[in-house]
Amino acid sequence: MPALPQGERRLRLLHIEDSDLDHQLILAQLQRAGLSFEISRLDSLPAVEAALSQSWDAIISDYNLPGFSGLVVLDLIKQRQLIMPFILVSGEIGEDTAVAAMRNGASDYLLKNNLARLAPALLHAIESCEAQRARHESDRELIKSKQQLHELAGHLQTSVEMERAAIAREIHDDVGGSLTAIKFDLAWIARHTNDAAVQQRVQSALETVSSAIESSQRIMHNLRPAILEQGLLAAVQWLAARFERRTGIPTAVRSGEDRTPLPAGVPLVAYRTAQEALTNVSKHANATRVDVELSMDGGVLTLEVKDNGQGLAPGDLSKARSFGIRGLRERAATVGGWVDMSSGVHGTSLILTVPLRGVIHPFEDDFADEDGHGASGAGSQSEHDPSAWGQL
Repeated sequence: MPALPQGERRLRLLHIEDSDLDHQLILAQLQRAGLSFEISRLDSLPAVEAALSQSWDAIISDYNLPGFSGLVVLDLIKQRQLIMPFILVSGEIGEDTAVAAMRNGASDYLLKNNLARLAPALLHAIESCEAQRARHESDRELIKSKQQLHELAGHLQTSVEMERAAIAREIHDDVGGSLTAIKFDLAWIARHTNDAAVQQRVQSALETVSSAIESSQRIMHNLRPAILEQGLLAAVQWLAARFERRTGIPTAVRSGEDRTPLPAGVPLVAYRTAQEALTNVSKHANATRVDVELSMDGGVLTLEVKDNGQGLAPGDLSKARSFGIRGLRERAATVGGWVDMSSGVHGTSLILTVPLRGVIHPFEDDFADEDGHGASGAGSQSEHDPSAWGQL
């Protein structure tokens, strides 16, 4: 490692030494090496403790001092979590003591009768500590960046759900209302005509409208699951039954007896996790059975979706553009939870875990709109009841 440029930087050194003669020897050695420095000598523990609150480029310390040792100073540096070069210099330090000092964080140790490498050791220690500080700063910046990305991901998840809720409302209010009106008009025409050709066209149009209503219901459920109004268990059971009808894969749902009320945001996170897991099973697993287990024991929500399919290849989860599981983990983190996934020859298991105490509430008022009404506010009975349109 290259030495610090001499003459371009004035080092600020602390020398902990009770002998003025030894202090002069240190000064002479540093001056002989051509270093630019200012140095302060202290020999009492209270003075050293006070000095540690200041900024130093390095500390050079004797081992034996009045009432304390150099290792005591080293302990003080560790307690204060200071990244500071510490070079131990002694006339009678033993090998075991020197090794212990190095293990405890000392940068180097020297004997007073051989100070020839003091300057190189000092410069090396300073550069090493500066590199360590740079790494710590990089780590802090990385942690800060990750936290910011996590907060952004949480904000985006919330925004997406709010936008989905808004679109679901528009489909219900605008598209649903229009389709219902058309269905009423067609029914009126059917009642007021005896023309067979007209009746045939009306029935055909009614079938088309009914199909459009069903499609709208399906889109609304995908955008915002109104079934959650009936509780998470009911929503998961409905999701599993729908998955079984669509894919033909037998899907069983098991649940514990605990019915602890869930904090805002948690039911939707759990529902979306189950939805994504079942979608992945239908796309990739080639499974013949799926088991979903929901429990809320000990103040912890656990949702497991397990299949008996072919499992995942070792590199599947690390693909550069594999965002499904990453998205689930970010979504879980918005309510203080996490997602674990395991896969083998006997299938794949995905587990969502959410501690229910101190849960973050990312979805205020269940996606309240700008007027303060929720996505399923008054006057939206058919959004609560998926079959309401079909009854018209």
